[in-house]
Parts: sequence; structure tokens; C-alpha cells
Amino acid sequence: MTDLEAALRRVVRGEVAFDATSRALTTMDASNYRRVPLGVVAPRDEDDVAAVLEVCRERGTPVVARGGGTSVAGQATGTGVVLDFTRHMNRLVSLDPEARTAVVQPGLVLDRLQEAAAPYGLRFGPDPSTHSRCTLGGMIGNNSCGSHSVAWGTTADSVRELRVVTARGRRLRPGRGW
Repeated sequence: MTDLEAALRRVVRGEVAFDATSRALTTMDASNYRRVPLGVVAPRDEDDVAAVLEVCRERGTPVVARGGGTSVAGQATGTGVVLDFTRHMNRLVSLDPEARTAVVQPGLVLDRLQEAAAPYGLRFGPDPSTHSRCTLGGMIGNNSCGSHSVAWGTTADSVRELRVVTARGRRLRPGRGW
């Protein structure tokens, strides 16, 4: 076990995997890029994310956030630690049809949000071709759109506020006009 793996296991409640199979599963996304990470962490919550960032920052280890791995430009791959948000941080936290808003975790697949919003006559505007497997966190990171983006807008047009943990450990809530 490496020092990095041991340090992550001490502070993360989610899964920490440095085995060959776990690493191989995140070496690629939908692009031609192939990067073998040092390890993969499936955080359980925001505190786990902050803990991973702190450990990796102290060691100078890069971190890559990963959702569905549908990126066609390599953004979901990296040579450091991959944060896999699909295992635990994949919920629709709340849906408010009156305010026309939803609170989601980054690993929520777009189709799950669309299914929850549909009974209220609502939908999340962007419609990328990978809708059945792309995640909201990845869509936000890429400002995803789709064939109807001219009419319904891009992801950035549909995001009101974010809760983020910066690489330096600051917790921020940037929103429109921030």
C-alpha cells in the first residue's frame, strides 16, 4: 500500500481503490485519451471530497472529477486520483416544481432528473446525446448542450447555484451574478 492510499483510507468514508482493475476502469472516457490513475475514490459526501483534496494537495497529487465518463475530450481521465461521483453522490436531493428548481448531487444521471421533472411538465434544458449515462456534475464541468441548445440553452444557462470545494479546501456557493 502506498503512502497516498494509506492516507486516503484514514480520512475517507467512501471507497478507496488502488488495485489494477479499479484503475483500469477509469483510464478512459469516450475520447481517444488513455491515462492510468494512481487510484480511484468514491466519496460518500462533501466532507470526503474535501478530505481527498487536502491529502492530494499536501502531496502534490492531481485530482480529476469523474461522472459518467462520456466526455469526448479526455476531461474524465487523469494520472492522479480520480473522484468517482457515480457510486454514492448520485441523488436528486430535492425537486421544487413551483420554483422550477432541483438540487442534485454531481453523479446524478441526466435521465433520472428528466424522469423526476417530467410529471410536472418540466425538463432540464440541455439534451446531450449521452443523456442516458452523462451526469450533472460532468455536464456542469463541460457546459454541455445538445441539439436543442439554441432553444433550451446550455448547462450554464440552467444552473442557479453550485456548492463547490476548491483545490485549497475552501467551500464556496457561487451562483448567478457571482
